[in-house]
Amino acid sequence: MDEKKKDRINRAGGGLPADARRAGRVRRQPEETITKSRTLKEIWRLHKQKYLLILPFFILFVVFTLIPVLISIGLSFTSFNLFETPKFVGFDNYINLIAFDSVFLTAVKNTLLFAIITGPVSYVLCFVLAWLINELPPKVRAVMTLVFYAPSISGGAYLIWKLIFSSDTYGYANALLLQLGLIQEPILWFQTEEYIMPILIVVQLWMSIGVSFLAFIAGLQNVDRSLYEACQMDGVKNRWQELWYITLPQMKPQLMFGAVMQITTSLSVSSISIDLVGFPSVNYAGHTILTHLYDYGTLRLEMGYACAIATILFFMMLFINIIIQKLLRKVG
Repeated sequence: MDEKKKDRINRAGGGLPADARRAGRVRRQPEETITKSRTLKEIWRLHKQKYLLILPFFILFVVFTLIPVLISIGLSFTSFNLFETPKFVGFDNYINLIAFDSVFLTAVKNTLLFAIITGPVSYVLCFVLAWLINELPPKVRAVMTLVFYAPSISGGAYLIWKLIFSSDTYGYANALLLQLGLIQEPILWFQTEEYIMPILIVVQLWMSIGVSFLAFIAGLQNVDRSLYEACQMDGVKNRWQELWYITLPQMKPQLMFGAVMQITTSLSVSSISIDLVGFPSVNYAGHTILTHLYDYGTLRLEMGYACAIATILFFMMLFINIIIQKLLRKVG
């Protein structure tokens, strides 16, 4: 045999017969499995304390979040009224929601309109206020943080808007407009369809400076100041360039957290609508997906139908969050 052919055979198979080479490969597979198992054991040995620390939260998350979500999705395919055994009905609940429930379609329209306005506006507002307050001295910063954060933790503080937009002459808005001569008689703010959604949007924006606002302030505090000095040497000339190239990229975790919180809040408005404009509101002008869920789940006890509503809302939030994540990856 030619010497060149022998060299090629030796390089390809190590000079071993085909059966021996196959047997060698078979023998090496258990070694790879052993290596992987050793790797898992090594990871557990090195990080055991961390896994044990997150174990209580993980158990609570699975028991009180993951399992209920899966059960809700399952019940959405049934007819269930809490008193009888659930009966499988397939996609009937979803068909009725989309094709025959005109109130649900109104709720979807109101919810999306509400979310499109309050979500981005409140998100930008939280960041701008946090950015401005972060430039203040520490004591002034603490006071201003409390002032802006207080409405979101004050429970029923939004009910003050019921006094502001009271339908008689004692309401601040009506009293001011009457005094200025802009109206001749009090406006029925919460009983007039065209005023309901704008009022709810204003109240929600007033209450939206909450956890996201605190997360942004914390993120701004943790940005490495040496990066600003380095960027000046690299040609960054103004605060807007600092914001785009330094501040925002360093705050991506806080920006993501804030986006998730604002989206969840804007899509899950219920108590504000019910307390301010009543339930149901005039011509369902303040009706949202969550108030529709409250109607069928709490009042009518049609749990299968309510679970279908909740499932649609869940996937709406999930879809919008995925889009926001992709947009935030382009920041900086």
